[in-house]
Amino acid sequence: MIKILFVCHGNICRSPMAEFIFKDLIDKKGIADRFYVASAATSYEEIGNPVYPPARKKLIKHGINPAGKVAIHMNREDYDAYDFLIGMEQMNLRNMHRIVGNDPQGKICRLLDYSKHPRDISDPWYTGDFDRTYEDILEGCEALLQHLLDGEYI
Repeated sequence: MIKILFVCHGNICRSPMAEFIFKDLIDKKGIADRFYVASAATSYEEIGNPVYPPARKKLIKHGINPAGKVAIHMNREDYDAYDFLIGMEQMNLRNMHRIVGNDPQGKICRLLDYSKHPRDISDPWYTGDFDRTYEDILEGCEALLQHLLDGEYI
């Protein structure tokens, strides 16, 4: 089983969007049983809060329901528990390293590092552009899934 943890600052916008978009992709391919997918925050400020309403609305518009998801905090033990720890931007990676320490197995990277155009995914909490965030996360999730399929992880 491949275990993936998507991570952002608060775990109410980008990382839960990535979690549920990726779950939707693997469900549609009939391979969801080969994965454990979750998301978490590097900060504590949103812990226990549900997916931010504009992010939830964007997912639902695409037929993806994040019902029941609440923000949780990433912890040191997640490094051993997951095969991939995927942040949305460079600042997330810095904070992830602060939480887990070293990354000897190279598990920590940005989601769009798997795409043809590696870059940060802007935080829609600040930009207000949930359309762009959705498209960037979808691009990253599709690229990650293709990477896993090509590498015969699945």
